[in-house]
Amino acid sequence: MPERVILCIGTKKGLFVAEAPKTRRSFALRGPFGSGVAVYAALIDTRGTPRLYASSCNAFFGMKVLRSTDLGKSFQETKSAPAFPKEDGRALANIWSLEAGAGRDDLWCGVEPASLFRSRDAGDSWEIVPGISDHPHARKWSPGNGGLCMHTILRDGNRVHLGISTGGHYLSEDGGATFTASNRGIGAGFVPDPFPEFGQCVHKIARHPDAPGRLYLQNHGGWPDRPGIGVARSDDHGHTWRSIAKGLPSDFGFPIVVHPHDPDTVYVLPLEPQTRTCPGGAPAVWRSENGGDSWGRLARGLPKKESFFTVQRDAMDIDELRSPALYFGTTTGQLWMGRDGGEDWSCLFDSLPPIHCVKVAVV
Repeated sequence: MPERVILCIGTKKGLFVAEAPKTRRSFALRGPFGSGVAVYAALIDTRGTPRLYASSCNAFFGMKVLRSTDLGKSFQETKSAPAFPKEDGRALANIWSLEAGAGRDDLWCGVEPASLFRSRDAGDSWEIVPGISDHPHARKWSPGNGGLCMHTILRDGNRVHLGISTGGHYLSEDGGATFTASNRGIGAGFVPDPFPEFGQCVHKIARHPDAPGRLYLQNHGGWPDRPGIGVARSDDHGHTWRSIAKGLPSDFGFPIVVHPHDPDTVYVLPLEPQTRTCPGGAPAVWRSENGGDSWGRLARGLPKKESFFTVQRDAMDIDELRSPALYFGTTTGQLWMGRDGGEDWSCLFDSLPPIHCVKVAVV
């Protein structure tokens, strides 16, 4: 039976770990680990004995992966971190995503500049995945405002979905050996062609394991002359996409999260496209309970005015308890929890460093 809730909170100044019993009445905070170094990616691997992983990327002292086998009471560096071969010409700038692979010690890692690496020994050694890292499009991708980052890795058997900003959505159907740009219906507002083959600024992709063919996507929207391109859905494993942005106050945002027990329930956090802050200074999470056909606002307990934070692409997650709670972290250092699927919000921590990512698991 689940006993406690673990949160990994990646910030500008290191990784924090918060722990609570499954009642979630109070959380104990530990850290920072990798003190002073920004953390953009974390993973709570619950296969077997839980392991916690986090990136720790410093432009002066190098790229590292941290690993904990005691639920975040202590961390050690893995024996190595992803690195491009010398002859490649690219240099690792950041680690944006860490995901579990098929085997117990199998890990996948998305980096900047956008490339994919794989470890078969729990992060102690890494190999580049050439099917996407050396893709013919790779040298044509351009950095978004946050860099040229591979931020989403979703696995479904032999299918692997990748989200790249600004590259778009790439799909493999052979376990990662080859990848194809799969962006039909995903729009772009910053190039002449509204629906290019690739080069879209995808912000995040999410799915539910019980509906593997359905994917939800938060894209770079907010373009008056191309409305509605910011939130999309696919029902054919990402081969085609359609807009589900109608009813939202803005189709610009970064995170998108699916309810753990209902593939029809999906959450976004809209932002003003120009300032990347809460619309009208009043933050809210928006929820659809019918796969994006309609949306409702969830804001009880959140500030009602004069609040202008940003929530980044990996800074919102949801736990898997019977009545799940949502969590999001802000660029002004607050960590919020929304009980009952986001119905009632409270601030767990209000003075952390700027938050880049939030991951939660029940162990």
